[in-house]
Amino acid sequence: MALTDAVARQARTTGKAYILNDSDGLSLFVTANGAKKWHFRFSLQGKQQRISLGSYPAFSLKQARQQRDELRSQLAGGIDPRNYRQQSNAAAQNTFDAVFRQWRDFKALSLERGRQSTLSQIDRIFAKDVLPSLGGLPIFDVEPSHILDVLRRIERRRAFTTAEKVRTWLNQLFRYAKVEKGVRYNPAGDLDIVAAPRPPVTHNPFLRMDELPSFLRKLRDYNGQETTQQGLRLLLLTGVRTGELRLAEPDQFDLKRGLWIIPPASVKQLQVRMRREGNSVPAYVVPLPRQAIDIVKAFLTLQKRRPAQRYLLPNCNNLQKRISENTLNSALKRMGYADRLTGHGIRATISTALNELGYPKEWIEVQLSHADPNKIRAAYNHAVYVDQRRMMMQEWADRLDRWEAGEAVMNTAAPRGVGAIGIAASSWMQPVEGAPLSREIILR
Repeated sequence: MALTDAVARQARTTGKAYILNDSDGLSLFVTANGAKKWHFRFSLQGKQQRISLGSYPAFSLKQARQQRDELRSQLAGGIDPRNYRQQSNAAAQNTFDAVFRQWRDFKALSLERGRQSTLSQIDRIFAKDVLPSLGGLPIFDVEPSHILDVLRRIERRRAFTTAEKVRTWLNQLFRYAKVEKGVRYNPAGDLDIVAAPRPPVTHNPFLRMDELPSFLRKLRDYNGQETTQQGLRLLLLTGVRTGELRLAEPDQFDLKRGLWIIPPASVKQLQVRMRREGNSVPAYVVPLPRQAIDIVKAFLTLQKRRPAQRYLLPNCNNLQKRISENTLNSALKRMGYADRLTGHGIRATISTALNELGYPKEWIEVQLSHADPNKIRAAYNHAVYVDQRRMMMQEWADRLDRWEAGEAVMNTAAPRGVGAIGIAASSWMQPVEGAPLSREIILR
């Protein structure tokens, strides 16, 4: 007599195991302690076999019968249900989606602190562009044509940088799968050959010197978050990358010596060298003008009142997180500089201005961590020319103050003291004629 759900539900503990039979080999096994499990019994090559299907009531009577019928169909086709289930379980563990998540977790182990945002980018791009098409495929069945379809869709919306990243990540993923899963070849290995040609590079927009006075006054009058305002000012006073500013932590600043010492792991120019040379790579040393020191002091004072704050420029919604790059660029847009200036474009603004003002190229290259080790070997040490760069950036900061106050831009004026190698260590603290003294900045 076939089971009913009521009979299965009401089966009691007797202190001994027993079986309630359904039909066509399905039975409910009740253990001595009352646990209930579905079994399917069948005969194969003259031997009685048994497969466990699942636990009741999580696996219902209806589901158990459906599973039994599927297994009977396999038997009728000459398939051993035990092998089929093993293969099905292996296939589930080796779908593209499953292997992607294993590779992603493996990749996370090799990322330095401060680059975890790469994982968020991988998750976001794969969820949008890759997994909907490839996620359900067995990793062994993915062909170059499958991947090419994904890349072509990305390229059609002109997201060429995203397409390049996806090619790189898929190449890494399948190299991982060859070793870990036994995939025989890498279907993503040669797809760079058929990559759509990229359009000409559009560099970050930047400002000319004669545009700076107006920008400085708009920045002064910016009525958004004060931390964002002062963060933009720090970019303009130091020339660091937005990523280096966003990753800045309080212990990187030596204000007694007027230095910002940025770990090489946070510096784009030094990360490749670190992978090659390890921890022997020197830090990126950024001399701070007095105006930048005033801003950093204000941020550090604010941080002391908020022990949970990790970064110099915190996320306003979570003190453990850093300010986003979008926050800085959005502020520039609100100031009226959409398509005219970006956070990265501030570096180009500084580079162009300092070169036009006649400062030595080596100083500028090191200050902006631009140096090419094959061309300027000495300048590749980001700790050189500190005194010269200190003087240069102090003169630059003083110019910015004077331009903000209304002085006309005179880009032909020779900078004071250029070419002096033996600059006294204390000279950077002396105010330039016409420049303001240090001022207290209070952040709330």
